[in-house]
Amino acid sequence: MSAAHHEVGGALPPHAETATLEGKNKVLGFWLFLGGECVLFGTLFASFIALRNQVPDGPTGQHLFALDLVALSTFILLTSSLTSVFGTMALHRGDLKKLQLWMAITVLLGLSFLGLEIYEFVHYVHEGHTFTKSAFSSSFYTLVGFHGAHVAFGVLWIALLIIQSFKKGLTVVTAPKFYVAGLYWHFIDVVWVFIFTVVYLMGKVGP
Repeated sequence: MSAAHHEVGGALPPHAETATLEGKNKVLGFWLFLGGECVLFGTLFASFIALRNQVPDGPTGQHLFALDLVALSTFILLTSSLTSVFGTMALHRGDLKKLQLWMAITVLLGLSFLGLEIYEFVHYVHEGHTFTKSAFSSSFYTLVGFHGAHVAFGVLWIALLIIQSFKKGLTVVTAPKFYVAGLYWHFIDVVWVFIFTVVYLMGKVGP
């Protein structure tokens, strides 16, 4: 049996995500991709910080932001990071069922986060905080919306991996895909911590 067909519960090697050259290249390539994402988000953060007080007309962050709702969103997303850790631990044990379970919970938590973010955006629009209202609103929706798009992509990606795993199982081919998806999910969680701090906490306190 070739390395590519090692199934769960049997001969799956330790750290199957890097057991092959292809797997190692995927992980390395993904770290480089995340480096580029850091630069991109860094640019968006810098733009937001420069423009966050540019509100000639319309509501400011002090009037808009409800920290209880944002704190709930933060709790949900950080919990999803923990469940993805449990998924990675199951991956390392070669436990496909637990991997599928924890990643499915991660997807559900990600969907919950997106639902709260959509509710938040709709509320802001009703308050007059539209994309074109001010430089502050444009930079806010660009940064937070771009992160939300990343969460939506992560939810879709992990969901497709779970569906695929029912057919292909857990192998040295599928393991790297779950592993890099977990890395991606941790990345967007870390970005959200910065958004929560820079956008919401600083915005609520004011200039």
